[in-house]
Amino acid sequence: NTVMAVQMTDAHRRFLQVLMSNGITEGSEARKLHQHCCETDKVYYAHDKLDDFISTINSHLQPLFMQIRKGISEDDGRAHYAVVNLAETEVTKMASDYTEIELELFRKTMDLIILSENGFASSTDILNLADQLKTKKMKKKEAEQVLKVFVEDKWLSEKNGEYTLHTRCIIEMEQYILSNYQDVARKCNICHSLAIQSQVCESCGIGMHLPCVRKYFRGQTEPRCPKCNEFW
Repeated sequence: NTVMAVQMTDAHRRFLQVLMSNGITEGSEARKLHQHCCETDKVYYAHDKLDDFISTINSHLQPLFMQIRKGISEDDGRAHYAVVNLAETEVTKMASDYTEIELELFRKTMDLIILSENGFASSTDILNLADQLKTKKMKKKEAEQVLKVFVEDKWLSEKNGEYTLHTRCIIEMEQYILSNYQDVARKCNICHSLAIQSQVCESCGIGMHLPCVRKYFRGQTEPRCPKCNEFW
């Protein structure tokens, strides 16, 4: 019954519905969707007001412990949007979709990825875990199928047999990862989002996403660390 400062229109509801059904939406698609929803419902549209539009939705989602969050792809630096349930942990978020043994495989895969030096885990290393699970042993063929489902559901990304966390996973589980991997999880020094794939300063230890590194050092003849000023 809380009275919100800004009324949520049908355009806002339509935008939220599509975002929830997609799981995650790339920035340019979100901008097109914003325009489409506003024009369809004949409400004011401004191309540079997407963040304000989302803020209005978030003010209405707050009592439901939900939020539309923005994150960047660690691969190319493009913005993405996902609806996050703030009341759920990683376990309860995925528990309705996966069995206990599948969740254990996911957690162990996440361990490999986050504890690695480059933010990736090979399919060989992941499949070697299949017969070491505490819930029960999993055949490698079965594990391969489960990994395929995690990729389809946008929890993992795969390239040439190497797995990393999908952008959706990073957006939704940022707080979980930061609190459960405190010794190794770090935020990007430039965009301040969780960095799984990153370059790290050998001197002071700060990390930056690869797209953020490229953007930050563009045009600099001698790249230096933004924190300690040592040569990058």
